[in-house]
Amino acid sequence: MSVVLEPHGHAGDPAGHDHHHGPSTGWRRWLYATNHKDIGTLYLLFAFSMLMVGGVLALLIRAELFQPGLQLVNPEFFNQLTTMHGLIMVFGAIMPAFVGFANWMIPLQIGASDMAFARMNNFSFWLMVPAGLMLLGSFFMPGGAPAAGWTLYAPLTLQMGPSMDAGIFAMHILGASSIMGSINIIVTILNMRAPGMALMKMPMFVWTWLITAYLLIAVMPVLAGAITMTLTDRHFGTSFFNPAGGGDPIMYQHIFWFFGHPEVYIMILPAFGIISQIVPAFARKRLFGYASMVYATSSIAILSFIVWAHHMFTTGMPVTGQLFFMYATMLISVPTAVKIFNWIATMWRGSMTFETPMLFAVGFIFVFTMGGFTGLFLAMAPLDVALQDTYYVVAHFHYVLVAGSLFAMFAGVYYWLPKWTGVMYCERRGQIHFWASLIFFNVTFFPMHFLGLAGMPRRYADYAMQFADFNALATVGAFGFGLAQVFFFLAVIVPAMRGRGQKAAAKPWDGAEGLEWEVPSPAPFHTFETPPKLDASATHVIG
Repeated sequence: MSVVLEPHGHAGDPAGHDHHHGPSTGWRRWLYATNHKDIGTLYLLFAFSMLMVGGVLALLIRAELFQPGLQLVNPEFFNQLTTMHGLIMVFGAIMPAFVGFANWMIPLQIGASDMAFARMNNFSFWLMVPAGLMLLGSFFMPGGAPAAGWTLYAPLTLQMGPSMDAGIFAMHILGASSIMGSINIIVTILNMRAPGMALMKMPMFVWTWLITAYLLIAVMPVLAGAITMTLTDRHFGTSFFNPAGGGDPIMYQHIFWFFGHPEVYIMILPAFGIISQIVPAFARKRLFGYASMVYATSSIAILSFIVWAHHMFTTGMPVTGQLFFMYATMLISVPTAVKIFNWIATMWRGSMTFETPMLFAVGFIFVFTMGGFTGLFLAMAPLDVALQDTYYVVAHFHYVLVAGSLFAMFAGVYYWLPKWTGVMYCERRGQIHFWASLIFFNVTFFPMHFLGLAGMPRRYADYAMQFADFNALATVGAFGFGLAQVFFFLAVIVPAMRGRGQKAAAKPWDGAEGLEWEVPSPAPFHTFETPPKLDASATHVIG
């Protein structure tokens, strides 16, 4: 390990610290938190709470679809469930969870004492709580929650009740939180790295978040513009998207997907970073092609801005436009394939062991690759015309978002949990969680490919009898998958948070490299008050 820690390089001992520099006690510690570790913990707990809420909505959807006919809910409420499930999972669960990882790990990985703007960090987290509550509260407003789909397409959004306004306000607040968090991350990475840590020596997780933060700053204002135009159409007499006044609903789709496609990569690039940390650690090898991974990540970010209309092949786009977006979409698959090749090359002839973080990492690579291939089919305009708005699309994006983002998060939690809590999780419980998640995930979403190919449209509360068997199977899988996540929280997270388990070493994984493994477990409240010095001979700190 090419790093030299100076005396008191981490605050493991109290030398030079007054007692008031430690954490406050009780609720004040969390409400006024400015320490990056506390704020990271808050983000992760908030995201898991929203994951559970969004999961309950998903199970209501699946319970309704267990059999043909209307069983539990009416179609209007079913549309509210699908809309809120999407919004809560994307903006309340996946994105905040990755910001939680960034808060916890980036200062530790670059040898910084904290995030650059500690009070803004606190503010950006606490903005999320009222926004999340406002989203959930929309169910109790006149007319119920928004029911226009998570993409909030016009003209449906122009016809919704007051909950639509609450949803727009909540999205604005969440967007402001994301922008503040991104500014914080960029300034921290560019200005607070340990001496000797050049950009091309940074851990891959730091690289992926640096690029993701720029993406967020670029596209969140685009979403804000789209929903503000929707708001003025609803209340101030404008006609951006209202055909009756000369507006164009298709324009909304262009604006939304100009945000929405980079957003897809915002939700997967940090996952790539986590996997790029874990695979080398458990293969006990350096990451194959570090520079190509950095360039591939940058390429994905740049190309993500020119593929947005592949979501819109059925809107009457001219053939020339269809060809451009089809070829651009195939082009963006190349840097993604480079990453998958590099992970497999890293594992090739490595001394691999399969603890839970590595299981989730390998599961991620396998299932995410499947999701990528189904996306390539959707990129073909002639095929997309047949598959658009069917369950094939639902299957595709759940393969890349659940088996992609979520599996990578689980891998990261198991990998860094000993560093966060100071105790090792129970390996057997972790493996039960992995196998239950992998099996039930595939039982849930793999049949949806066949439903889509057979023509079952998404967002329908009822369906024809020929779709019944696969829907029943998917519903059983969904409940199994949900129970696996409850098991994860009760059997893995709660014992670790209570400090129950074998004490973790500073470096619990043989092959792990990086500054985060140089501090004790659990990581002290203050770390790297004196920046660590990196040995100039190091090619890079980690993989």
